[in-house]
Amino acid sequence: MPPIDIKPEKLAEEAADYGQKLQAGVERLFSVGEVPAGVSPREVIYREDKLTLYRYLPNPSVTRPVNTIPLLIVYALVNRPYMTDIQEDRSTIKSLLATGQEVYLIDWGYPDGADRLLTLDDYVNGYIDRCVNQVRLRHGVEQLNLLGICQGGALSLCYTALHQAKVRNLITMVTPVDFQTADNMLSAWVQHLDVDLLVDAQGNIPGEFLNWTFLALKPFTLAGQKYVHLLDSLDDDERAKNFLRMEQWIFDSPDQAGEAFRQFIKQFYQQNALIKGRVNLGGHLVKLKKITCPVLNIYGEQDHLVPPAASKALKGQLGGSDYTEVAFPGGHIGVYVSGKAQALIPPTIGDWLDQR
Repeated sequence: MPPIDIKPEKLAEEAADYGQKLQAGVERLFSVGEVPAGVSPREVIYREDKLTLYRYLPNPSVTRPVNTIPLLIVYALVNRPYMTDIQEDRSTIKSLLATGQEVYLIDWGYPDGADRLLTLDDYVNGYIDRCVNQVRLRHGVEQLNLLGICQGGALSLCYTALHQAKVRNLITMVTPVDFQTADNMLSAWVQHLDVDLLVDAQGNIPGEFLNWTFLALKPFTLAGQKYVHLLDSLDDDERAKNFLRMEQWIFDSPDQAGEAFRQFIKQFYQQNALIKGRVNLGGHLVKLKKITCPVLNIYGEQDHLVPPAASKALKGQLGGSDYTEVAFPGGHIGVYVSGKAQALIPPTIGDWLDQR
């Protein structure tokens, strides 16, 4: 192998170019202005404690007939739901509206010390149920369509199993069902976590604690590589804004209500109780066989937080025969923000709902 010929003047030139590029990139980041969290027009139809229930306003330019059964989105407790509406050309909400769906979304807000004792029963049989009733009453229907995302999908499965009469169709997106598959690194980490000690010491679990846990699952990619390549993305204002939107969302992590966190880690991760039919919410056991409505299950083929096997485990666990799986060729976040996802996921959901 011939020796590498690196001339000092060439190194100095490259270092100077990099320094100029770095300075220009930093200046651009500081000059792009405010980056909005969510882009689609919406209205508040219900508030309770930290929770806000939004209705997204239909796009007047959409001529497709409106589905008479409203769609309620249940997001995870861990992150903020504006990931589903992060920018104009990458908005799951906007794309669902374009398919003719009436879209509602639960925003959990930011729990504080007053919420420390909230349980999973409070979230599922309390907050979600009251939001469902608000939407049903508003539209004069007995049932609605439910879309659960990530942890919100697990909560939606629990809700539907306990309140099947109120759910017409259920969609789960990047949702874990078997929490102990062999390739689930996050599950392996928390199996021996002393969650009682953690919650008793902390009260609510800081959002930063969970955020850095998720980043540590892929530290080179999520906490290093993206910043190495950052300068190549800062050659115009729009690309800079796109980067800042994602950074804002990643580090906008609400604290978790202590008791609900304790129950979720113990019952779902450490006991794998959802797939075993042993999740206990307020004295009621969650049995997936009680879900008889049609179910659409969407998973990411490269999802490192919810491996495909963890989500595909839902097949065969339900009481109904109308079950559909859709594989997305991407990861946990890409399923709602990538260009491929916008072309595939919302149209698939819209068509699937309209057929039912």
